[in-house]
Amino acid sequence: MALCVFPPTKYVNHYYHFNSKRTKLSKQQRVMNVRMAASFEEGNLERPNWAGETNLSRLVGALIGFKPLYSLLKLGARQVLISTAEKNNVRWRDMTKEILESDVYDEMGSVQNTSIVYPDYYLNPFHAYDEGNLSWLAAAEAEAATMSISKRAIPDASTVDEANEIVRGNWLNAIELHHQQYSGNLKIRDILDIGCSVGVSTRYLADKFPSANLTGLDLSPYFLAVAKYKEKKSPKGTNSFQWIHANGENTGLDSQSFDIVSIAYVLHECPARATINLVKESFRLLRPGGTFVITDNSPKSKKLQELSPVLFTLMKSTEPFLDEYYLLDLEKAVKDAGFVNIQTVLTDPRHRTLTATVPY
Repeated sequence: MALCVFPPTKYVNHYYHFNSKRTKLSKQQRVMNVRMAASFEEGNLERPNWAGETNLSRLVGALIGFKPLYSLLKLGARQVLISTAEKNNVRWRDMTKEILESDVYDEMGSVQNTSIVYPDYYLNPFHAYDEGNLSWLAAAEAEAATMSISKRAIPDASTVDEANEIVRGNWLNAIELHHQQYSGNLKIRDILDIGCSVGVSTRYLADKFPSANLTGLDLSPYFLAVAKYKEKKSPKGTNSFQWIHANGENTGLDSQSFDIVSIAYVLHECPARATINLVKESFRLLRPGGTFVITDNSPKSKKLQELSPVLFTLMKSTEPFLDEYYLLDLEKAVKDAGFVNIQTVLTDPRHRTLTATVPY
């Protein structure tokens, strides 16, 4: 299925109806954001020439495979995120310190499944952490990193909050519009957020669908402990939350028990075999008429295709399965799992959102 540019007028106007409940934007800001939405462009390639089976990709892989250089690249990738964050008033170090010096550790016992067997790919170093997501430091820095990534996606936004609202708002509206069009009036009662990390995407889903029960599922008990800690510290809303330590490829949850299953910014961290299993498991978990949504890097993003050699080398040094992600035909994997009404749109300059339906 062809990737299409996010239609700016229809979707952005709908987004600001959502956003008005959260942030009051000036007319000037709204005009600026419409302009940014209109600039969500596809590149001329199916995927970046630094990804997949190309000579440039092989060269980058060889550089990353040289251990002394790899260590420097990891540090560089980390510094790019921290620098972006702190230049835009994200208190990266302070936010991290607040988590690490809190009583978040008390939550570990209530979320950790000590019998879980981690898949081999999850034990690889990634995101510049030797332990991957299985560490307190990775969990403590996750929200600040998310904010930094949003600002890199929307560099013209006046604040990180505004960038985050655009990135998340457009994703949420894609879900809502797809569900309204194809669900057959299926009420949204239960939502599953696979790969929920520290619960940022889970909380956005809760705000968008205030009557739904939210389940956040992740392989990292450290991330889930932070998610639960943050939930307890947040003002109480109308949603109920459940945090589950499990493998999204085989969750152990009941079939047809959710109306929306979301996977946000996860698949670029997975080998193709895991992605296919995650898609199949999502199909099993959704009720007929339920909506499946994936948001992640877009291979056709003009911004990503035009990254500088320094930036794409840094990015690949922290994402060991990025080539497999870009080579996989995601729409075909979703179709092969049994989904229908498959649609893919650019919801910001770097990311695509794919939505699909379980047939009746």
